Amino acid sequence: MTAVELRLSSLLLLEHYGEIVERVGTFLIRTGAQPLRVIVSATGTSTDQVRKALCVLLQHGLVTYQMHKRGFVEYSTQCDCCLRILRFPRYIYTAKTLYGDTGELIVEELLLNGKMTLTAVVKKVADRLTDTMEDGKSTEYSDVMATFSKLADTHFVQRCPGLSEKGDTPSTGGRRPPAPTLVTNESEMYSVPKVTLIGRGKRRRSSDDDEGATQSKRPKREPVGESGQDDAIYWQINMVRFHQHFRDQAIISAVSNKMDQTSSEIVRTMLRMSEITTSSNAAFTQPLSSNEIFRDLPTGYNISKQVLDQYLTLLSDDPLQFVGRSGDSGGGTFVINLHKAVASLATSNLESIVQERFGSRCARIFRLLLRKRHLEQKQVEDFAMIPAKEAKDMLYKMLSVNLVTLQEIPKTPDHAPSRTFYLYAVNPLSAARMLLQRCYKTVANLIDRRQYETRENKRLLEKSQRIEAIIASMQATGAEESQLQEIEEMITAPERQQLDNLKRNVNKLDASEIQVDDTIFILESYINSTKAKIS
Repeated sequence: MTAVELRLSSLLLLEHYGEIVERVGTFLIRTGAQPLRVIVSATGTSTDQVRKALCVLLQHGLVTYQMHKRGFVEYSTQCDCCLRILRFPRYIYTAKTLYGDTGELIVEELLLNGKMTLTAVVKKVADRLTDTMEDGKSTEYSDVMATFSKLADTHFVQRCPGLSEKGDTPSTGGRRPPAPTLVTNESEMYSVPKVTLIGRGKRRRSSDDDEGATQSKRPKREPVGESGQDDAIYWQINMVRFHQHFRDQAIISAVSNKMDQTSSEIVRTMLRMSEITTSSNAAFTQPLSSNEIFRDLPTGYNISKQVLDQYLTLLSDDPLQFVGRSGDSGGGTFVINLHKAVASLATSNLESIVQERFGSRCARIFRLLLRKRHLEQKQVEDFAMIPAKEAKDMLYKMLSVNLVTLQEIPKTPDHAPSRTFYLYAVNPLSAARMLLQRCYKTVANLIDRRQYETRENKRLLEKSQRIEAIIASMQATGAEESQLQEIEEMITAPERQQLDNLKRNVNKLDASEIQVDDTIFILESYINSTKAKIS
């Protein structure tokens, strides 16, 4: 963990969960596993507030606990878990793309609440969908259940670890253990319980809030089958599966840009066929025969078996080596080299960053060093066809920011410069780690800037929100157009222009965060795949 990662984690915790949770979470990231009394003492927060903060962090999977050998409970968190908060909008957008509005709201509710039972998710999502529909229309619970089942079948949502059978039983001394033992049942992780839910989503009415005291005394009408059927089964987002989907989409996009749409569709089919059976850190997908790929191609692609075989041969012979041939049975078996694909994507990102920062000539030298591994300065000048003075300046520029390394190989033990080879090289893994830290710093700066913009215009934003609330309530009571116009004129033209500028700037900052996170994901995937390859 670096200071940049700690700062970004702190900003994300503060933005999403508040000051107290941020204080506790940052302390645990900085110091490692700690018991409750140490957290209370070090953060200067009351025991009750620390307990509540730990509950929030545990609920969202940001903190874990374990029993110390002396019998007390220690809490710890990982910086990586907090950094995943940055990717929440991308998870929600992916669910919307794959499963529509219902899938989007299911993922959003699970991210907002951390862990939820199936019945709670279905009821909440159905109510929210009904709120957006026209009067007289509502969403069936069964429709939401069907979408939830699809998400579970494709492993985008999974069961949380549950209590073990011995977790709540008193020990031999007659006392319960200080912390429950949680176990994961791999065979039922994606199995949706058989819950009978009959009913529709309910629309919220403005009169419901006014009669809150009266309604709180009335018995709530539960949908049929809601209570008791899955009380102990909680669900959460499977972030690893989402990351696998992001990686697959990046590979498909790279093949489409390099070759054509048909090639990318063949690769998409191969990834889709093995998405459930291939683990997230596997080096290759499951071997697939050309006959299996041909049967699973989308109906819109009316290509013959012979053309498919030609495309597969072309993909396997391509220098990128995304697709490899693993055997000859069934018309030939093929796999996708996931580690090679991720490495190519990361290298492409590195080249793009060098080009944007130092220009096309530096990018040419960088690509040359990636291909040739080790070169002297004279060789770089000759191969890149760049004058000696410019090549020297460019190499030193990249060397100063650690994008290029310099290795000395002496001919004699005295290391005399005249009898020493000076070889320039690129270490992609080291460069990826360095640029990943710069990306984290960039995102932290973007969040800081967005918060500054919002803070500077706080009074104007509060005024705008009050006026919008007044207009909404007047529209609900059937106010005339002239009255609404009069309320809208409470915001002057300069104030409205200032609001528009603020919204435009905040939207740009949000879009920049998402774009930087794309680069962060590719670099993280490359570093993790390299670790898996070494181990």
